[in-house]
Amino acid sequence: MRAMLLDRPGTPLRLAQLPVPSPAEGQILLAVQACGVCRTDLHLVDGELPDPVLPMVPGHEIVGTVAALGPGVQGLHIGQRVGVPWLGWTCGHCRYCRRGQENLCERARFTGYQLPGGYAEYTLADARYCFALPEEPAPEHLAPLLCAGLIGYRALRLAGDAQRLGLYGFGAAAHIIAQVARAQGREVFALTRPGDTASQEFARSLGAVWAGGSDETPPELLDAALIFAPAGSLVPTALQHVDKGCCVVCAGIHMSDIPSFPYAWLWGERQLRSVANLTRRDGAEFFELAARTPLHTEVHCFALEQANEALEQLRRGAFQGAAVLRI
Repeated sequence: MRAMLLDRPGTPLRLAQLPVPSPAEGQILLAVQACGVCRTDLHLVDGELPDPVLPMVPGHEIVGTVAALGPGVQGLHIGQRVGVPWLGWTCGHCRYCRRGQENLCERARFTGYQLPGGYAEYTLADARYCFALPEEPAPEHLAPLLCAGLIGYRALRLAGDAQRLGLYGFGAAAHIIAQVARAQGREVFALTRPGDTASQEFARSLGAVWAGGSDETPPELLDAALIFAPAGSLVPTALQHVDKGCCVVCAGIHMSDIPSFPYAWLWGERQLRSVANLTRRDGAEFFELAARTPLHTEVHCFALEQANEALEQLRRGAFQGAAVLRI
């Protein structure tokens, strides 16, 4: 099979010919249809994630069909369309797993980081951590839901019932969650890179009541702010824009250092919290919600061999929405 491999951080992925793997106990073999290109993949390639397994096939927004079942797999069948997310395995025994916080598992393993991912024609996955997907829409439109959608949903859930919602960074996750928030009757305020009028117009087209640069002040105090951009400098900014008793949620797996700021900006029972990965419960809830809430994913498709180009365009912010490898 063809696969794109990361040999070491700081180098481009290379196209390789690898044997098609065979599923072990509890695993399935997937024929990959599409795989989203996520900012976390950039963090992996740039060496910003610690202790990756190398060489590695990146990619954790995988849509594929079941090509083979390993021993003991139940509830899935050959030819079924499934999705594989970032969280690929947990121990089930540590204190976090036992209390329903498997996203914090001390031994968790992640797709495209410690487990082979979806920048390939085939991949293996633990059947317990896969989600059954509908046959429609096209796989490239489903792929961004497997991380951008899921992490965005968890961030939104942690924001509670916030009515005025600020989204910092209007990329793959924000453009999905903006639609969910609008369907729930919330008001969306989009904050983009200063001067990025294209992203601001994109946000308005998806129902944002206001869009501007992150250096601007929203017209109203926010009930919650979700930060999707990996810029720690946005944290003090967002704290100044949320009302007392409200929260700022950092939704990225990696963020640059947060600069110091006056305690007065946090005071008033404002909360600052992070999102770590996701749980299978998040996935079940989100895909149930997606089934009854029409979501449009703006995607830009690339061939498998164009993975480096897709990553570079993502780095530059060269498109709206999400990049997807169509296998």
